[in-house]
Amino acid sequence: MTTMTTPFRTRRRVEFVDTDTAGIVHFSNFFRYMEAAEVDFLQSLGLSVSMQTADGRWIGFPRVSATCDYIKPAKFLDIVEVVVKVEKIGGKSVTYEFDFEKQGELIARGRITAVCCMTTPDHKLESLEIPADIRRKLQGE
Repeated sequence: MTTMTTPFRTRRRVEFVDTDTAGIVHFSNFFRYMEAAEVDFLQSLGLSVSMQTADGRWIGFPRVSATCDYIKPAKFLDIVEVVVKVEKIGGKSVTYEFDFEKQGELIARGRITAVCCMTTPDHKLESLEIPADIRRKLQGE
Protein backbone atom coordinates (compact mmCIF):
# COMPACT_ATOMS: atom_id res chain seq x y z
CA MET A 1 0.00 0.00 0.00
CA THR A 2 1.41 3.37 -1.02
CA THR A 3 0.03 6.85 -0.47
CA MET A 4 0.84 10.25 -1.86
CA THR A 5 2.04 12.77 0.71
CA THR A 6 1.00 16.08 -0.88
CA PRO A 7 -2.74 16.62 -1.40
CA PHE A 8 -3.93 18.21 -4.63
CA ARG A 9 -6.42 21.07 -4.34
CA THR A 10 -8.90 22.41 -6.85
CA ARG A 11 -11.90 24.70 -6.54
CA ARG A 12 -15.25 25.01 -8.15
CA ARG A 13 -18.17 27.37 -7.77
CA VAL A 14 -21.57 25.81 -7.17
CA GLU A 15 -23.71 26.55 -10.22
CA PHE A 16 -27.49 26.97 -10.06
CA VAL A 17 -27.92 23.78 -12.12
CA ASP A 18 -26.10 21.84 -9.33
CA THR A 19 -28.79 22.64 -6.76
CA ASP A 20 -32.07 21.00 -5.90
CA THR A 21 -35.42 22.59 -4.97
CA ALA A 22 -34.14 23.18 -1.43
CA GLY A 23 -31.35 25.33 -2.91
CA ILE A 24 -28.51 23.01 -1.89
CA VAL A 25 -26.15 20.92 -4.01
CA HIS A 26 -27.95 17.73 -5.02
CA PHE A 27 -26.09 14.74 -3.57
CA SER A 28 -25.37 13.24 -6.99
CA ASN A 29 -23.33 16.26 -8.03
CA PHE A 30 -20.63 15.47 -5.49
CA PHE A 31 -19.77 12.46 -7.68
CA ARG A 32 -19.37 14.79 -10.68
CA TYR A 33 -17.19 17.06 -8.55
CA MET A 34 -15.02 14.09 -7.56
CA GLU A 35 -14.58 13.05 -11.18
CA ALA A 36 -13.67 16.60 -12.24
CA ALA A 37 -11.18 16.88 -9.35
CA GLU A 38 -9.65 13.52 -10.30
CA VAL A 39 -9.22 14.70 -13.90
CA ASP A 40 -7.61 17.96 -12.69
CA PHE A 41 -5.29 15.99 -10.40
CA LEU A 42 -4.23 13.54 -13.11
CA GLN A 43 -3.68 16.33 -15.63
CA SER A 44 -1.41 18.08 -13.11
CA LEU A 45 0.73 14.91 -13.25
CA GLY A 46 0.67 14.68 -17.05
CA LEU A 47 -1.79 11.77 -16.88
CA SER A 48 -5.44 11.18 -17.73
CA VAL A 49 -8.24 8.74 -16.94
CA SER A 50 -7.86 7.60 -20.55
CA MET A 51 -4.48 7.47 -22.32
CA GLN A 52 -3.46 6.04 -25.68
CA THR A 53 -0.42 3.75 -25.83
CA ALA A 54 2.19 3.75 -28.59
CA ASP A 55 0.49 0.71 -30.19
CA GLY A 56 -2.88 2.47 -30.37
CA ARG A 57 -4.59 0.75 -27.45
CA TRP A 58 -6.05 2.64 -24.53
CA ILE A 59 -5.18 2.51 -20.83
CA GLY A 60 -7.93 3.77 -18.61
CA PHE A 61 -9.07 3.82 -15.01
CA PRO A 62 -12.75 2.86 -14.83
CA ARG A 63 -14.31 3.24 -11.41
CA VAL A 64 -15.26 0.16 -9.46
CA SER A 65 -16.42 1.90 -6.28
CA ALA A 66 -17.59 5.39 -5.36
CA THR A 67 -18.96 6.68 -2.07
CA CYS A 68 -19.67 10.03 -0.48
CA ASP A 69 -20.66 11.04 3.05
CA TYR A 70 -22.35 14.40 3.51
CA ILE A 71 -21.76 16.57 6.56
CA LYS A 72 -23.02 20.07 5.72
CA PRO A 73 -24.73 21.56 2.66
CA ALA A 74 -23.23 23.63 -0.12
CA LYS A 75 -25.41 26.21 -1.86
CA PHE A 76 -25.58 28.18 -5.09
CA LEU A 77 -22.47 30.34 -5.64
CA ASP A 78 -20.52 28.74 -2.76
CA ILE A 79 -16.87 28.09 -3.53
CA VAL A 80 -16.07 24.47 -2.74
CA GLU A 81 -12.46 23.36 -2.45
CA VAL A 82 -11.89 19.72 -3.31
CA VAL A 83 -8.81 18.15 -1.75
CA VAL A 84 -7.64 15.00 -3.55
CA LYS A 85 -5.42 12.48 -1.80
CA VAL A 86 -4.13 9.18 -3.09
CA GLU A 87 -5.24 6.94 -0.26
CA LYS A 88 -3.94 3.64 -1.57
CA ILE A 89 -2.21 2.26 -4.63
CA GLY A 90 -2.58 -1.47 -5.13
CA GLY A 91 -1.18 -3.63 -7.90
CA LYS A 92 -3.97 -2.77 -10.34
CA SER A 93 -6.05 -0.18 -8.50
CA VAL A 94 -5.85 3.28 -7.00
CA THR A 95 -8.13 4.69 -4.31
CA TYR A 96 -8.61 8.44 -3.97
CA GLU A 97 -10.05 10.31 -1.03
CA PHE A 98 -11.85 13.60 -1.66
CA ASP A 99 -12.42 16.16 1.09
CA PHE A 100 -14.91 18.88 0.21
CA GLU A 101 -14.35 22.10 2.12
CA LYS A 102 -16.30 25.33 2.24
CA GLN A 103 -14.42 28.23 3.87
CA GLY A 104 -12.02 25.71 5.43
CA GLU A 105 -14.79 23.57 6.94
CA LEU A 106 -15.29 19.93 5.91
CA ILE A 107 -18.71 19.53 4.27
CA ALA A 108 -18.37 16.10 2.62
CA ARG A 109 -15.90 13.27 2.14
CA GLY A 110 -15.83 10.90 -0.81
CA ARG A 111 -13.82 8.01 -2.10
CA ILE A 112 -13.30 6.49 -5.53
CA THR A 113 -11.47 3.29 -6.42
CA ALA A 114 -10.45 2.85 -10.04
CA VAL A 115 -8.79 -0.12 -11.74
CA CYS A 116 -6.11 0.20 -14.41
CA CYS A 117 -7.38 -1.43 -17.60
CA MET A 118 -6.31 -1.73 -21.21
CA THR A 119 -8.52 -2.29 -24.22
CA THR A 120 -7.96 -5.60 -25.93
CA PRO A 121 -7.87 -5.88 -29.75
CA ASP A 122 -11.55 -6.94 -29.63
CA HIS A 123 -12.42 -3.79 -27.60
CA LYS A 124 -12.87 -5.43 -24.22
CA LEU A 125 -11.36 -4.15 -21.01
CA GLU A 126 -8.64 -6.17 -19.34
CA SER A 127 -7.21 -5.18 -15.96
CA LEU A 128 -3.44 -4.82 -15.71
CA GLU A 129 -0.76 -3.82 -13.24
CA ILE A 130 -0.41 -0.06 -13.02
CA PRO A 131 2.58 0.77 -15.25
CA ALA A 132 5.68 1.86 -13.30
CA ASP A 133 5.76 5.38 -14.79
CA ILE A 134 2.12 6.00 -13.86
CA ARG A 135 2.65 4.50 -10.39
CA ARG A 136 5.61 6.81 -9.74
CA LYS A 137 3.58 9.87 -10.67
CA LEU A 138 0.65 8.80 -8.48
CA GLN A 139 3.09 8.31 -5.60
CA GLY A 140 4.38 11.85 -6.05
CA GLU A 141 7.87 10.80 -7.17
